[in-house]
Amino acid sequence: MEAKAILRNARIAPRKVEIVLNLIRGRDLETALAILKHTPKSACEYLIKLVNSAAANAEVKQMDKTNLYVSECFVCPGPTLKRIHARAKGSAARILKRTSHITVVLSEKE
Repeated sequence: MEAKAILRNARIAPRKVEIVLNLIRGRDLETALAILKHTPKSACEYLIKLVNSAAANAEVKQMDKTNLYVSECFVCPGPTLKRIHARAKGSAARILKRTSHITVVLSEKE
């Protein structure tokens, strides 16, 4: 049995999230939350809430919280916000503000 949580349109670039997801993939729930709490990356704020949400979803499904581990976690690019930055001689440069769709799946150890 598995419990899933999805965060859509997070205002952080997918490559920044992927670094932190690689740290928690395959870890048990307590270890994953400890890693996220002590890692100085901006993606950790989003991921702590997301892992806690997946754990709450597991609790609703009557799964044992002590046997949970991060079985699957991945990030997909969301819509990109296009902005402009003024440059010399009246021209403009494009700024791409990237967003992410983050998915975390918790499963029970057997």
